[in-house]
Amino acid sequence: MGPSTFAAAPALLSERQGRVLRALVSSFVGDAVPVASETIASLLPVHLSPQSVRNTLAELEEAGLVDKPHRSAGRVPTARGMRVFVDQLLALRELGSFEKRDVEDRLELGRGLDESASRLLSERTRLLGFVVPPRLEAVVLRHLSFARLSSERVLAVVVSEGGRAYQRVIEHAGQGDQADLDRMAAGLCERLAGTSLREIRRRLMVEASALRTRADLLLEQLVRDLPIAAEASAQEVVIATRLALLDQPEFRDPQRVRALLQAVEDKERLLGLLEQILDARGVRVAFGSELVENELDGLAFVATRYGRPGESTGTLGVIGPGRMDFARVIPLVRYVSELLSEPARA
Repeated sequence: MGPSTFAAAPALLSERQGRVLRALVSSFVGDAVPVASETIASLLPVHLSPQSVRNTLAELEEAGLVDKPHRSAGRVPTARGMRVFVDQLLALRELGSFEKRDVEDRLELGRGLDESASRLLSERTRLLGFVVPPRLEAVVLRHLSFARLSSERVLAVVVSEGGRAYQRVIEHAGQGDQADLDRMAAGLCERLAGTSLREIRRRLMVEASALRTRADLLLEQLVRDLPIAAEASAQEVVIATRLALLDQPEFRDPQRVRALLQAVEDKERLLGLLEQILDARGVRVAFGSELVENELDGLAFVATRYGRPGESTGTLGVIGPGRMDFARVIPLVRYVSELLSEPARA
């Protein structure tokens, strides 16, 4: 089954048109240069003369699916042509068992799961991998622990019902009080297990004027330090590396790189774009020309949600040129999403 997509595809192509467009995209994805009709003819599974290929390309060009950048050059697929390819012609290459194990090992070795996933997506695709962790306001508490790091600092670890761990270092003076911290954490867990962080924050605000225990005051500082506000600005966008993207020919132009980085580094803007794309579960494909941001023309997004049922979801995916190898990228994005949705991956 093909991926869920962002826009509806045009009318179905004829068998010959589909073969020619598939061959054109296959060559263009690899080389990023206009493709000659002779090259397309050599890639077809059945014999078709170069003249017949040229006639078919003319039909596809009239339909707005291919373009001829220069008078004597070959053809390239348009964004509309890539949309038709993704919706009607794409055959996904599922990950093999060895590659799946390697992906799992890479995620386990990462110091931070979100950064590890972002880096893995970037390095495996040579594109810009990103992760938007779940909003914390809906996370339901299962376990809470405190560990003394120094005389001034305590490490707080919140574990959700789905098994995902969130760590924060908070300022809290003390010395030799680890046993007290353990007792405080146990008492808070007994009181608050099964309660969302949003509800915990609400309770603390209601009880602000009441005399509270040392444990409550420590919890109040922890919850205050956790970015669990409902605003989109509270969400973090994790981009572990941008270097892989520079391998792509399209981004040897400094102006194009600058436009892309400006688009993704404006966090609220990127989150708004992802909300346009991700209106349902499943891997989604969107092209820049389908979005409202003019400078994203020529780019493509492959993104999906991840997370345990009943919890706030996160988003992950890649951004790159519109000619990316979707057959390889989509299964990778989907599998990483599945891994990050498992409790054991927390």
